[in-house]
Amino acid sequence: MERIRCDRTATWRGLQNLFTNGGQTFDLRRAFADDEGRLQAFSQNAPHVFADLSKNLIDRATQQLLFTLARQCGLEQHRDAMFSGAAINTTEQRAVLHWLLRSPASLADGADALAGERAQVHTVLGAMLAYAQSVRADDAITDIVNIGIGGSDLGPQMAVLALDSFVLPGKRFHFVSNVDGHELAAVLQRLKPDNTLFLIASKTFTTIETMTNARSARDWFESNGGKDVGRHFAALTTNVAAAKAFGIRTTFGFWDWVGGRYSVWSAIGLPLAIAIGEQGFREFLGGAHAMDEHFRSAALEQNLPVRLGLLDIWYRNFHRFTSRSIAPYHSALRRLPAYLQQLEMESNGKCVDAQGQALRFGTAPVLWGEPGTNGQHAIFQMLHQGTDVVPVEFVAVKKPRHDLPGHHNLLLANVLAQAQALMVGQRDTGGHRNFPGNRPSTFLLLDELTPTTLGALIALQEHRVFVSGSLWGVNSFDQWGVELGKVLAKDLQVRMQTGDVSGLDSSTAGLLQRLR
Repeated sequence: MERIRCDRTATWRGLQNLFTNGGQTFDLRRAFADDEGRLQAFSQNAPHVFADLSKNLIDRATQQLLFTLARQCGLEQHRDAMFSGAAINTTEQRAVLHWLLRSPASLADGADALAGERAQVHTVLGAMLAYAQSVRADDAITDIVNIGIGGSDLGPQMAVLALDSFVLPGKRFHFVSNVDGHELAAVLQRLKPDNTLFLIASKTFTTIETMTNARSARDWFESNGGKDVGRHFAALTTNVAAAKAFGIRTTFGFWDWVGGRYSVWSAIGLPLAIAIGEQGFREFLGGAHAMDEHFRSAALEQNLPVRLGLLDIWYRNFHRFTSRSIAPYHSALRRLPAYLQQLEMESNGKCVDAQGQALRFGTAPVLWGEPGTNGQHAIFQMLHQGTDVVPVEFVAVKKPRHDLPGHHNLLLANVLAQAQALMVGQRDTGGHRNFPGNRPSTFLLLDELTPTTLGALIALQEHRVFVSGSLWGVNSFDQWGVELGKVLAKDLQVRMQTGDVSGLDSSTAGLLQRLR
């Protein structure tokens, strides 16, 4: 497999010329007026997701040149290498197999090069789902507390909230991630030990934030009359010995080829499995698998993750847009922006390529957003009239899961109106009510918000990040940038106790003394 970094191709120079000679002055309003087939050309159905890309600053010639760029960079070969089990995480010499977590056991055959890994996945999945069913059937357990951080928190929390209408009545779900004790204390004061199950999610069982919270939870449990840590605590970890020493006897593992931000499909998804049950969790995996197969087999021109990833390249590197706003018009998707922040910014927030060479162009945009219609009354002022152009990604759901009259039509009218207003704008000679318009947006539409469609939506975003990272030449599957602060924090934790400021810069020393 040969990867060629995007800026080292002839097509990159062609895109620069195209941008200079018309691309930077592209006008959406004129584009729609001139092309009656624009919607059809720039929209498509993918598994469980419809995407309208027509309100983006792109024409057919640019799109075709981006497809050529993808081929010159070896995107298809890189994708195939991932699905073959090659060690494409080159800095850690690991395969990237999160997609295998949602691949059905029935796909195994005599030529399956990943037969061993597939068997392990389904062994753990079966045990995890059986445990989830037993918790669902246990009326004494009313509260499930997931203690994790990063991918061990964001994924299951986002998914449980998103699928709230599928959650088993009588079970409440809580998520604790921050080492700030205020968060854990606020949860504990609402619980009773005999009715609570704690899930400790840490691959190594050493993550300092998670283990600090876990020990405090165990202390609370025992000091408030809890008698059986083994029954009321379970661990999602590969360090079975450490979990056993903690007092836990129920553990579910996962593998080093699963990055935290890709782990909701693994045992890390246990809170979701308890919430929506075995059938619901299998449907969640099934929706993601359908998107995997689409990404794996569809031609680039009709491959939605590819089209989104190439659009991200066009915006980040040619228009120089530095951020993207996520606007889910469904309150249950309120944690989707935070989830996507980690997915994209931890994956592609790199300044060197996979060979360690400095990049001469921007990579991951800043992702941010709020659910509609709340965001309209908070951040949309800047999106419509601010000095920076920020592409917006709307996510809408056609069918509601409530029967309150009028609400959903009003919600959908608002999301349509915001996308329209960003594009068409409004002229006002006084200036204050002038909307420049020509501001791009993407519209992703789910028929319903179900385990299946949520799984497809998340997998779509995973593969989209893969595409942009592949062309940029970065390793999207490590995250060394999170390490330095952790190392320094261990030293400063000791200094907070001793007051020793020797060797510190004056700012850190002064702040430490003030904080003591």
